[in-house]
Amino acid sequence: MGGLLAASCADLDTEPQGSTVTADQKAEVVANDPSKVSASVSGICSMFSIYEKFYSRHYDYGYATTMLELDSRGIDMVGEDVGYNWYSYGLDLTDRTLTAQLNVITWRTLYNQVLATNDVAKLIDVETDNPTLKFYLAQALAIRAFDYMTLAQIYQFTYEGNEDAPCVPLLLDTNVDEMGALGGAPRATVGEVYAQVVDDLTKAISLLENNSVSRDDKRYISLDVAYGLRARANLIMQNWQAAAADAQAAISAATYASPISIQEASQPGFSDMSEKDWMWGIKIEETDRVVTSAIVNWPSHMGSLNYGYASVGAWRRINKSLYDMINPTDARKGWFLNEQSFSENLNEEQQAFITNTAKAPAYTQVKFAPYQGKIYQDTNANDIPLMRIEEMYLILAEAQAMGGSPAAGKSTLVNFVRTYRDTAYNTNASSAEDVQNAVWVQRRIELWGEGLSYFDLMRLRKGIDRASTEWKNMKDDEDDNSMIQYNYRILDTKAAERVAIDAVKAGKGSTTGEPINALIYQIPNFETESNPQINDTDNNLGAPDLQPILK
Repeated sequence: MGGLLAASCADLDTEPQGSTVTADQKAEVVANDPSKVSASVSGICSMFSIYEKFYSRHYDYGYATTMLELDSRGIDMVGEDVGYNWYSYGLDLTDRTLTAQLNVITWRTLYNQVLATNDVAKLIDVETDNPTLKFYLAQALAIRAFDYMTLAQIYQFTYEGNEDAPCVPLLLDTNVDEMGALGGAPRATVGEVYAQVVDDLTKAISLLENNSVSRDDKRYISLDVAYGLRARANLIMQNWQAAAADAQAAISAATYASPISIQEASQPGFSDMSEKDWMWGIKIEETDRVVTSAIVNWPSHMGSLNYGYASVGAWRRINKSLYDMINPTDARKGWFLNEQSFSENLNEEQQAFITNTAKAPAYTQVKFAPYQGKIYQDTNANDIPLMRIEEMYLILAEAQAMGGSPAAGKSTLVNFVRTYRDTAYNTNASSAEDVQNAVWVQRRIELWGEGLSYFDLMRLRKGIDRASTEWKNMKDDEDDNSMIQYNYRILDTKAAERVAIDAVKAGKGSTTGEPINALIYQIPNFETESNPQINDTDNNLGAPDLQPILK
């Protein structure tokens, strides 16, 4: 943080002519010509997908690597224990440690983006009347909110009951000079971080409402996305009425977006942000370095129908128990191969490739299509989904149920699934908690592989339980015990959270504690070594090596 602050707080930039301008002069230039900040905003969006920014490793390609890593930590995405699986660290939960490279990539990717958003926010007066500047400022504030909401869910336990727990440094355009003078920033509390997230999103919504400037494509934040992000934050904070209102506002504002139909869901997809249900995504171009690398990208590690690590052995598969929960009449059943490695969603060419060429095992995902639908190509230029409108319906259903109207929540859930996924769907849920659990099952199915499953495990306090859910997609006979060795059980409770958090408050950070501490990441040691406002005793507790539950 100290090094990043030094760069962020630099007051002088070099112009092409070799002269320099102050921050105040830059702000004046921007006010006179708003287009001057356009490149900075585009740069913020491009930071979601940067090739080997921090390590010469094939899992260093931006935020999408964090999405895949977090999904690998949970219970619904099963990865093969082979050399091609760069995310085995998530399977055994060793990605959380002080020196783990995936931990460092996550921390630095998000904070570099925070600093870039701060630079834009410093240039634009929040009271500006210029619609272009209002649009640009909204981008900076909303993406900063996304970054901090993501950091908060990775480096501390969930919001409810932990509001005063130490979270992550809160570095803003308004305090960056002060933090720079200190050489670093202390950990803010969970409550402070979420208050800033909501404040940023509320301002972004105000800036985007009735604004004549619209986005060029879905890499940028629009009004519905800002509402959607605030719906996520309110859901985490258990502000149920606010979450329901924001989800409904997002649905209403997304006049261009609607859920894909049963027919549209009955084939591989989720590869192009032009798809009608996408609200926000990471835009990938064929010329991007992550694409020309062929294999250092998200489709390489995720895709079953394109060339890359997944299709040569590091398959991404669904937990068999979750697969069995999907009705045979549900279009999403075909997002995964059955136990005979067959999917009704595949056409003849796709099935032949899966069966004869790739020889994909049972329960492999075929949800995500290859780029432009071309089988086994190495131009992995798929866009990556960050938010789809289907999520808003599921947030609405859960928030309605938990906010005092379980019948309304159930109705929203049943109507959504029957209309867009499974005409035969029903649920016996009646209480608020039962409806919440029914929504969670649908979230696990609908949003599989989109980087949200681990956040749900944490906010719902489900913990990780791969033993009782029969996390058994791989062979578990004498010749292949690779599945069994990842059968971990860490049940999350408020009491365990308090033990972990209170230990840090007492200055016992970084020491090895209970297995529960494996659920949150430690702040990387490069940060504690360079940021004098955070030391080892301020850090999250370590955890003992986990022992599998053998069967």
